[in-house]
Amino acid sequence: MALKEKTDADLKLYYSISEVAEMFGLSESLLRFWEKEFPNISPKKGGRGIRQYTKEDIEEVRTVNHLVKERGMTLEGARQAMKRNKAGTNQQIEIIERLKAVRDELQAISKEFNSLT
Repeated sequence: MALKEKTDADLKLYYSISEVAEMFGLSESLLRFWEKEFPNISPKKGGRGIRQYTKEDIEEVRTVNHLVKERGMTLEGARQAMKRNKAGTNQQIEIIERLKAVRDELQAISKEFNSLT
């Protein structure tokens, strides 16, 4: 098995609020709101109050985004789900993301195949 190469994204320690918002297609104001509603989302604030999100903060945002935006839960429902079974929720998110990647790959293969015929 080949060693996975480290990309710039793997080496980055902190992400700005605009980068995180772009990752999930969210507004910066929604991220700031979720920080107030979910204490696990707690980016560091540098000098001048600029938010610095860690990979752990981004995982928390991913979980909240999945529960609220994709599954349609209320904020209270999302808080309860995270409290009850965060590991299970994170595992579901990972499975869904893998399945989406497989679907995208299959669609690309199908498109390539159709262009040959």
